[in-house]
Amino acid sequence: MMAAEDAFFRLPPQEKDFRIRVILPADLQLQNARLECSWQLKKVLHGYVHVVKQRLQQSQNLGSFMMELKTILDAALKSTNSIEASPAPQYYSSLVKDIETLGWDKLLFVDNEFSTIKLKMEDSSGRDHVVVVRLGAGYPYKAPDCCVDLPVAFSISWTPQTNIQDIYNQVLSTLESLKGFWDTLDEIDTKTWVLEPEKPTRSATMRRIAIGNNVSITIDLDPRHPNMLPECYFLGADHVVQPLKDKLNSNVHLWDPDVGLLQNLKDILEIDFPSKSDLKKSDFTMDCGICYAYRLDSAIPDQVCDDPHCAQPFHQACLYEWLNGLPSSRQSFNIIYGECPYCTKPITLKLLNKPF
Repeated sequence: MMAAEDAFFRLPPQEKDFRIRVILPADLQLQNARLECSWQLKKVLHGYVHVVKQRLQQSQNLGSFMMELKTILDAALKSTNSIEASPAPQYYSSLVKDIETLGWDKLLFVDNEFSTIKLKMEDSSGRDHVVVVRLGAGYPYKAPDCCVDLPVAFSISWTPQTNIQDIYNQVLSTLESLKGFWDTLDEIDTKTWVLEPEKPTRSATMRRIAIGNNVSITIDLDPRHPNMLPECYFLGADHVVQPLKDKLNSNVHLWDPDVGLLQNLKDILEIDFPSKSDLKKSDFTMDCGICYAYRLDSAIPDQVCDDPHCAQPFHQACLYEWLNGLPSSRQSFNIIYGECPYCTKPITLKLLNKPF
C-alpha cells in the first residue's frame, strides 16, 4: 500500500504555484519515495536530480525534506533566472487552427506539449525538407525558433499576425531561391564519384570529386551563385596535381556562368571525370599505407607519395605520426620533411592544422 503527500510551493520572483506529490512506499521509508510533478517543475529541477535524491536519503522526515526541497527550488530558479510561463489558453487553439489551415498532411511530428513541431515540405525539384519549429509560451505574439538544414542563414519575418502557414511559405521561398545550388550539387553527386562528404546534408557546400587514382579536386560552392567559379584545390601527388593547377590558371577566363559547373570544370581542366557506369568507387578509395584503413574517424587518405612508381596514399594524421617518429625527419615551419613509409623516397607533409 502506497501513501501520498501533496505539497504546494509559491516561489519568487515569478510568484508561481508548483504542485508536487511525494509517493511513499508501504514501509514509509523516505529514501524509497517517488516524486511526481508538472513538466515545468521537472524542467527547473533538471540539473538538481542528484541533490534531491541525496536529500531523500538523508532527511529525517517528510517535513524536513519539503523544507529542503523548497530551498533547492529557490536555488534552481535563481540559477536559471526563470522558467517559461505556461502557455495562455488560446495557445493551443491558435496552434491547432494554424495547423488545420496549413494541412495536417504537412505535419511530420508534434511533441506531447505541443511546443515542438516538425513540418515536411517538398521543393519544386521534388527534394524533401524538414522544418523544426519550437514554439514558446508566447506564441503567436512571440516569434518561434525555426530550424532548417540550409547552406545559408535563415530567420523568419514575424509579427503577431504571422502563423504556421507563413513560416511554411517563407521557408519554401528560401528553398526555391537555392534550387540552382542543389541542382548543381545533384548533378555532381549523380555523375561523378564524390569521395567526401560520405553522406552530404542539404547545408553542405563542399564536394571532393575523384579525378583519377589518388587524385581529386575539392570544390566549395557559393550557395547564392552556384554557377560561378567555386573555390578549388587539388589533392594528390605533385607531378599529377601541378598540371591540373596550370590548366585551371590558364583557362580560368573560359568559365561560362551560363554553362553548368560540372561542364565548366571539364572544359577548363580538359578532363573527363570518371564515370559511375564504367568504374567503381573502390577504384579511387585506396587504404592508408600506414593504418590500412580507408576512413580514420571522418578523414580519408589525402596525402600521396609524389613518386609516380609509388603514389601510396596516407591519412594526414598517420603520416604525421610516422614522420614524427623518424630520427631523420625535420620540420620547417608547417612543413615536415621525411621518407615515404613505402618507397623511402623523400616525402613532405604540409600542415594546415594539426591532424589531431
